[in-house]
Amino acid sequence: MSETAESIAEPLSYHYGVIARAIDRIADRAPEQASLEEVAAGVGLSPAHFQRVFSQWVGVSPKRFQQYLTLDHARRLLAERHSVLDAAHASGLSGGGRLHDLFLRWEAMSPGEYARGGAGLTIAWGWFDSPFGPALAMGTDRGLCGLAFAAETGREAAFADLAARWPKARYLEAAERLEPWVTAAFGGGGETALHVIGAPFQIKVWEALLRVPTGHVTTYSDLAAAVGHPSAQRAVGTAVGRNPVSWLIPCHRALRKAGGLGGYHWGLGVKRAMLAWESARLDEAV
Repeated sequence: MSETAESIAEPLSYHYGVIARAIDRIADRAPEQASLEEVAAGVGLSPAHFQRVFSQWVGVSPKRFQQYLTLDHARRLLAERHSVLDAAHASGLSGGGRLHDLFLRWEAMSPGEYARGGAGLTIAWGWFDSPFGPALAMGTDRGLCGLAFAAETGREAAFADLAARWPKARYLEAAERLEPWVTAAFGGGGETALHVIGAPFQIKVWEALLRVPTGHVTTYSDLAAAVGHPSAQRAVGTAVGRNPVSWLIPCHRALRKAGGLGGYHWGLGVKRAMLAWESARLDEAV
């Protein structure tokens, strides 16, 4: 990729594209430490430009960031930042409390509303720039009901995926309605409202995910215990994968008990980038 002013003009998605390719390059060389020059060449930038773009995206240098992208990073997270969830902490989720470093208002659709497949709902949608590539946001008048990332799946597939969850809803392209919530979701200030649409069991799992702090992780078995079904790890994994509001409901923080990343609905590269981005920023704040 050439170093053009046009590239710099779209920092978030442009930077994520560079980071995603850098992550692949670093992962290919693991457990070795790839040099700055090698990684920069792999993404088509000069070392100086690459270091500047990288540091602007994550807040640390590429050399420092590599430690968060090694194969055993997930295992270190489990050893050092493993959050064992306590069902008693579920109180207050419907209020205006501060959850995982973002202001969220949480409102779940009733089982009856969910069973109607979105009938009677108007869902606004729009595409937005994000630190993890193009993001598709969907929302009702009560809050965001969907947030998807299309860097690996593509835009058409991401839209079809979210829209299929509420097949009887009316869809309206209206990014301006969602912009304040999306801006807040990525750290731009303000409050993000969530209108979560799911089956009762799914919503319990998503509530548990909201209790995992930024920079920490949990396991599928912990989530199963937190929702009162310790043997239902497979069902919990399915519910995690069906989370419609990625990032805000942090399904990327759910790992396998042995330390593997597991799957991620919008691509493992996106999940790896989210975990590394959070770890780097948390460590720099300490």
